Amino acid sequence: MTTALDSATVAQYLAENPLFFQEHAGLLAQVQLSSPLMGRAVSLQERQMEVMREKYKALELRMAELLHMAQDNDAITHKLHLWTRALLLARNDVDLPYTLIDGLRTIFDVPQVTLRMWRVAPDYSHTWFVQDVSDDTRLFANGLVAPYCGTNNDFEAVRWLDGADQVRSTAILPLRVDGASDAFGLLILGSPDPQRFTAAMATDFLGHIGDTSSAALACLLD
Repeated sequence: MTTALDSATVAQYLAENPLFFQEHAGLLAQVQLSSPLMGRAVSLQERQMEVMREKYKALELRMAELLHMAQDNDAITHKLHLWTRALLLARNDVDLPYTLIDGLRTIFDVPQVTLRMWRVAPDYSHTWFVQDVSDDTRLFANGLVAPYCGTNNDFEAVRWLDGADQVRSTAILPLRVDGASDAFGLLILGSPDPQRFTAAMATDFLGHIGDTSSAALACLLD
């Protein structure tokens, strides 16, 4: 009596005998598979070609996605270079805060940008960038270990922006000297576009902006 074989047994046998179809090539023409693309039965060779085409299309889409990401990163890197160069060309220390935020507005196309600092040298104690900073905001800045990105939850710092009532998303960057636990300021970016700064976005470049800003503005500290 012939013993019935289940599909798992057949699959295991074929896996253990890769030369089976080479020895029984005539069977290949008899194997018929259902094609999800063509809606009919096709030969094994045709189905293999379909699978290869699907894999090729998936690879093409992935390559296009990676190319797009690389182009975006290259564009951001170029903007970061232009902005850093502008900071290095600033003639006076007191011009640095304005040069910094103006560059973020014009080079990075951020609609609203401002900053505040504390613990500055006496020569800068009456400048626009040291005004109206509460103790709560300083504690908030000290607690930021990375840029905050997301909706404007009525942050005091966002109110420093011109047209703060139009801000729907914001990035708040702590300013601190390397290795320090306490921040000496905040850099605030705002946009009326709720998708410009989101909690899901990567913050690598924002982190670079925060580090560069901190290094540039450290010369104003007491």
